Amino acid sequence: MAYFAKSLRWGAACLAAVMTTACGGSGGTPPELRETRYGMVRGTDDSATSGTYAWKGVPYAQPPVGALRWQPPAAPAAWTGERSATRFGSACLQMGRIYGPGANNRFDDTIGQTLNTPLGSEDCLTLNIWRPATAQDNLPVLVFIHGGSAISGYTADPVYDGAALAKSANAIVVTANYRLDVLGYLQLPALHAGNNGNGSSAGGSTYTGNYALLDVVQALRFVQGNIARFGGNAGNVTLMGQSAGAINALALLTAPQATGLFHKLVPISGGISLASNLPAGSIPTLNPVSRYATQASQLLAHLAVADGLAPGLPEAQTLVASWPPAQVASYLRGKDARVVLQTVLAKGLTGSGPIPDGVVVPADPITEISAGRYQKVPVLSGYTAEEGKLFAPFLVLLGGKPGMKIGDAERFAMMQRFDPDVPTTLTAADILDASYLPVTAPGTGYNARTQLLGNVFIGASRDNLLNALRSQQSNVWNYQFNWAQQPAPWHDVYGAAHAFDLPFVFGNFGPSVFAKATNSTANQPGRLALSRAMMDSLRAFVHTGDPNNATLGQTWQPWPRKFIFDADQKAVRLSVQ
Repeated sequence: MAYFAKSLRWGAACLAAVMTTACGGSGGTPPELRETRYGMVRGTDDSATSGTYAWKGVPYAQPPVGALRWQPPAAPAAWTGERSATRFGSACLQMGRIYGPGANNRFDDTIGQTLNTPLGSEDCLTLNIWRPATAQDNLPVLVFIHGGSAISGYTADPVYDGAALAKSANAIVVTANYRLDVLGYLQLPALHAGNNGNGSSAGGSTYTGNYALLDVVQALRFVQGNIARFGGNAGNVTLMGQSAGAINALALLTAPQATGLFHKLVPISGGISLASNLPAGSIPTLNPVSRYATQASQLLAHLAVADGLAPGLPEAQTLVASWPPAQVASYLRGKDARVVLQTVLAKGLTGSGPIPDGVVVPADPITEISAGRYQKVPVLSGYTAEEGKLFAPFLVLLGGKPGMKIGDAERFAMMQRFDPDVPTTLTAADILDASYLPVTAPGTGYNARTQLLGNVFIGASRDNLLNALRSQQSNVWNYQFNWAQQPAPWHDVYGAAHAFDLPFVFGNFGPSVFAKATNSTANQPGRLALSRAMMDSLRAFVHTGDPNNATLGQTWQPWPRKFIFDADQKAVRLSVQ
């Protein structure tokens, strides 16, 4: 009844505002003041600078702390009065990486000083909204899920600022935080014994450890229930994610909990394939439920050893196996979450992502897609030509040395000091292991080895996914990002690496992890022109479900054809392969 009364008051206010469009941004009501189902939010009017209105740090779920840790997300509690929505919410708790939030929940030099230390907060389930500074209503909605190997990342990363994309695409752009690492994915049914809820039931018979995926579902539900008040069309929602975010988005294609919550999909550099789906020697993008069950049981045992409850791991495993579920749940929820993540890292228990548990994620999503048992929505996928270059440390998986001879802290500092417009004495030999030089050496060079790594990791899952989708629907498109115009030596070190298309998609070339190593005055004309072409394609797709548009001068054809996005220093070079 309270919400019904609030809705009546909201409707009366809108009517009094002369019934103009995008209610909440018309008449005498400031455009940055909007009402959600949970209360009023006051964002920022950036119409004079970016041409947008923005709302940041809006809660879409209750903080998953205390008894709510390792539980499906609960709807946020209502608030009274106006809630400030002018600052990003905290990053979700994670161990510091160069892709993380640093000490200040933003991109700054502290990122290089906080590596492998706990950052962020468990109270992090917030989203951000940007829209064009117009009164237009019924705009398409784009919901973006960040990457970071499912163990790091944050929506306050300046690459993900949605203003430029909202203006360019004439759309609502939403970005959402979600739980990370074992706080977001933990296969331990004892945590849910006796509970009922979204994704779990009494006795754990339908338990899922996919808390992060349920976070994304909850964010999509928030969009469905509230986005009209920001001028968005809840019936035209595109779900986009990159890397781990793309894997999460792809997992929701086959998740019954996400049915009807989105209508188009943009997975960038992601896959959803088990090893059994791929050629021998491939690196899967999805791991079996057994791997996550082993990770969870070992984590519990290591924590018990650290607390002095057992003298060693074998004894601890025997001990915790004897605990009733309620004791397991109480013990884990009583732990400092920072200690939990530090233990994961210290004991080599890293690795997170969607768990194919048969509850949220099918045991074999590719088989489900190939059988037509998924949400058939238009798909615009994207991959980079040199995906493997961002994963150079993993060249050890191919039997060699790590690709880079310097650590992340040194590399981050090196990039922060770099001036892309000044001649440098820095060379690839200062960064890459000598065994991969020269980079162009056939077979053994850095280019050849990282290409092989990209093929067995990203390429195999790409082909498996897109072929499965194409067997069921015709509206499957794919782009390949080829741009490699960075100043030396970074054009060799990174080139068209994994994630390097993101600034072009979002139109953000300001401060970020790779910006100083990438964006020079010399490459700016071609770089900005390529960004416009990519953003125009995304605009067309979110509005119509088809990326073709007149500005390209090329016809985008469905998979297995690829649309090539590239540019030289001065102009775009678009083609179809």
